[in-house]
Amino acid sequence: MKQLGLVGLLGAALLGCWEPGDTIRCFDKQYEHKGKCCNRCPPGQKLVSECNGTEDSLCAHCESGHYQQSWTKERHCAPHDICEDNAGLIVKRQGNATHNTVCHCQAGMHCSDTSCQTCVENQPCQHGFGFVEAKAMARMSSPCEPCAEGTFSNVSSKTEPCHPWTSCEEKGLVVKEKGTNTSDVICDPRRRVHKQARKPGEILEAQQPMEVGEEVFPVQETLLGGQPVAQEDGKESRISEQERL
Repeated sequence: MKQLGLVGLLGAALLGCWEPGDTIRCFDKQYEHKGKCCNRCPPGQKLVSECNGTEDSLCAHCESGHYQQSWTKERHCAPHDICEDNAGLIVKRQGNATHNTVCHCQAGMHCSDTSCQTCVENQPCQHGFGFVEAKAMARMSSPCEPCAEGTFSNVSSKTEPCHPWTSCEEKGLVVKEKGTNTSDVICDPRRRVHKQARKPGEILEAQQPMEVGEEVFPVQETLLGGQPVAQEDGKESRISEQERL
C-alpha cells in the first residue's frame, strides 16, 4: 500500500499538481485556480481567461507600449516608462513586449536620485578633474574624478574627460616640460638627432659631388690618421697623407 501511495503522488506531480490532503501544489509556471493548476502566461503576454476542466489558460499578447517580463496570471501588461524631455531624460533603450523602456539623463546631467525619474545639471569638473560618463550612467551624484597620472584637464567642463599627455617620443621629439594633472607635456620643437661616432678609415654614408672639368664625380670622404681625405671615384689619382702634409 505504501508503494502504491508513492506512485500515486508521483503521478499527480507529473500531471502538474498533487494534493496531500486538502493542499494543492502547482509548478512554478502554474497557479492554483478553483482546485486546479492553471498555466501562467509567458513573458510578453497577459491572461485573458482562467483554465477550467476542459480548456487551458487563455493568454493574449501585450498591447503596443506595454510589457510583461515574467510568467504571469495578471490580466494587464505594464505600460512602458516615458522618458520625459522636460525632466532631462532621453531614451537609452526602447521598450518591447518583454522589457521596459530604459531612460538616462541628457549630456551634462545626472540622476537626481536612485530612481532616476528626473535629472539635474552636472556641476562643472574643475581643472585637474575629468567627467566620467560611466559614473553619470551609474547615477552617481558627482561624475567628476581626479585626472590619473599621465592625463590632464585644463578646462572647467560638464562633459570633458581627462585627456592623455602628448607622446613626444611618438613624434620623434624630446620632452621639454613634463605634464601635470592640469597641463599637457611640452615637447621640444627640435627633433632628436642620432649621431654616430666615426672611426679612422671609415667611409661616410653621405656623398657629395665634385666637379672635374665638365664631368661630375661623386666624392667620398675617408678618414686617414684621423684626417679627412678626398677621393674621387673613377680617377686614378689620390691625395695621399704625405701630399697633404
